[in-house]
Amino acid sequence: MSTMTTVSQVLNNLKKEGYNVDFNLTENCLICNGNSLQIYPDEFVVDRHYRFEGMTDPGDEAVVYAISSDKHNVKGVLVDGYGIYSNALTSELIQALRYKTSSSSANEDATAPQEKFTEATPQRPVGDRPLNAALVEMDLHLFKKQIKEEEAWQKSDRNAITIFKTNSLRLVLVGMHQGAEMKTHTAPGIITLQVLEGKILFTTEEQTVEMGERQMLALHTGIPHSVAAIEESVFLLTLAIPNSEK
Repeated sequence: MSTMTTVSQVLNNLKKEGYNVDFNLTENCLICNGNSLQIYPDEFVVDRHYRFEGMTDPGDEAVVYAISSDKHNVKGVLVDGYGIYSNALTSELIQALRYKTSSSSANEDATAPQEKFTEATPQRPVGDRPLNAALVEMDLHLFKKQIKEEEAWQKSDRNAITIFKTNSLRLVLVGMHQGAEMKTHTAPGIITLQVLEGKILFTTEEQTVEMGERQMLALHTGIPHSVAAIEESVFLLTLAIPNSEK
């Protein structure tokens, strides 16, 4: 069996297996694209999932979920960014989506940092890089070099690598070719953006800011924004996610 290396390959394969409905996320349920059917967390199961790391088009740090609902007699797919652009969701919906993607035990001490490592992905077949531990060292120079050596950088207008990830905080190093653009989107928490090299335009409905090396900004939750690279650029993006269970 050949290895599926793109989101489109996975979607085509799942369609052949009967996962014909396109699901979208709302705050507290799934909705079926094209009609008004709403499916709540206790009405569906995640049969399996496929993770894609790397900010390449169309799989910008995405998880493809194969989802079925016996109650509604429907099978479909959900493509969701697991990184910096996920929507704010209820804890019930988050848990329903994570049920078969999380290896943590219910008896683990939630106050202690749980060591987590990257999974091997089609874009990065070698895993075992620490993403979360009591202390995680991050060499930004080496990560910048890695971004620009990977095939994704050569074949698309951007590349990215998650260098730290917990339920409440994520650090993502992003590289963009000159002219590349992240279309208008929102983030489910406060973000900071620090330019390490190059020059970008950061745009909201109210402001457009031109940023160069050693410049930094912060943006509150849920504000639509876009990012465009005036020249080849690399920046460090931080996302602080509020605890939805509070």
